[in-house]
Amino acid sequence: MTSADPRPGAASPRDGGARPRAAGAAALALLATAHFTLSLDFNVVYIALPEIGRDLGLDGAALPWVVNAFALGYGGLLLLGGRAVDRLGARRVLVLGALLLGLASAAGALAAHAGVLIAARAVQGLGAAALFPATLALIGTAFPAGPERNRAMAVWGSAGAFGALAGGAVGGILTSAFGWPSVFWVLVVPALAVALLAPRLLPADRHRPDPGGFDLPGTSLVTTGALLLVFGVFRVPESGWASPDGGGALLLGLLALAALVPVERRSASPLLPASLLRDRHLPVSMGLVLVLMGVVGTLHYVYTTHVQVTLGLDPFLAGLGFLPQGVAAMLGSALLLPRLLDRWGVRAVLFAGTAGVGLTSAAFALALAAGSYWAVLPAVVLLGLTAGTVYPAVFTAAGSGVGEREQGVASAAASTAQQIGGALGLAVLAAVAGAWGGLGTASLAGGAAAVAAAFLALLLPRPAAGRSAAARPPHTRGVPSGGPGHG
Repeated sequence: MTSADPRPGAASPRDGGARPRAAGAAALALLATAHFTLSLDFNVVYIALPEIGRDLGLDGAALPWVVNAFALGYGGLLLLGGRAVDRLGARRVLVLGALLLGLASAAGALAAHAGVLIAARAVQGLGAAALFPATLALIGTAFPAGPERNRAMAVWGSAGAFGALAGGAVGGILTSAFGWPSVFWVLVVPALAVALLAPRLLPADRHRPDPGGFDLPGTSLVTTGALLLVFGVFRVPESGWASPDGGGALLLGLLALAALVPVERRSASPLLPASLLRDRHLPVSMGLVLVLMGVVGTLHYVYTTHVQVTLGLDPFLAGLGFLPQGVAAMLGSALLLPRLLDRWGVRAVLFAGTAGVGLTSAAFALALAAGSYWAVLPAVVLLGLTAGTVYPAVFTAAGSGVGEREQGVASAAASTAQQIGGALGLAVLAAVAGAWGGLGTASLAGGAAAVAAAFLALLLPRPAAGRSAAARPPHTRGVPSGGPGHG
């Protein structure tokens, strides 16, 4: 390494490497802050939902759109965000994404009408879709492959996991003390700080912006199809399958997603190259994470509604109730998962973990009838343990069999499925709860879906006998456990 190396962690013969190491630490701290903010953004709003609904006049069917708007903006545009990183430069896209996230958070805090808040959440999702792939790309360029990059990825992943852990508690404390707008104000400072400090602390982009090659038709079809599907699921219980806004929206959504296949085949720069889908690892991972996020997001909503509306806990106590789940998730991803992968392999871990999430959802349904927080607590802890174990394994599988230069788009594809799954899960929750008997029935339905989805993992190839973590490809090790919407 020479002093001309633009990476902040590069060693310099003139100063013995002390200054570059400090610069590398500062760059990593900034990237970790960005990831923490993204995870916090997704999780902090759950506790505030009942107060938002009361203040802005959102009923039980419309309230999930406060979550869905972010999930659809993020999930529908994440692949485009990854392409923008490649074409425009990671640092430029990171600054743009952080600015969008910060300004949209301020708009959400100031919103006096439900439509304004939902629109602000959609713009937050757009900012997150740019920010998330940019942080990963910058870790890849700023830190050399090997132990240094592995440590950077561990810090980055831990920051995301901590954001997911802190989201419920922070949301409860802020909502109880200052009202629901505070859960959006808390995001403004870190997001804008990332945007302002990035030009000083992060390595410059090594190429000029090349705005050509964006697959706008493909992006439009993905976003439109997902939006119509979620809207249709919401409207069917009230309007019926034969109505334009119920079954009609579902049909149009499916047609939009079906049209994506020929559009992507003709595209010179497709969002998701068809070659990635020929290997079973990525499509199986996308199917698993779509169902998992739908079930876990549903259980978060069920828990929040149960402890605040049914049990009458204030937002502060409800937020503290999330802490056992967060601690269990961190223990599962940091301590349990590596041992299970070494002993069983990713195929068995995905099967057992996904089935475990399904059984946990059924346990939630049974615990709701007991009418106390202590009855729900074991299911809360079990959810953290199972989800914290299975989520990193999903992204390990998504990157298996994928070339080094395609790791970003593979991760973006799995993350896209994750976010769309969260939106669809909440939509199905509202439909099932409204039509067939409340939140307990919805939890049972989610559990059945997760147990059924677990069998997708058996489509993956069996691991070679005696294959340990050290023998796996480098890009499948050290997968971070955090991320927007994680657990």
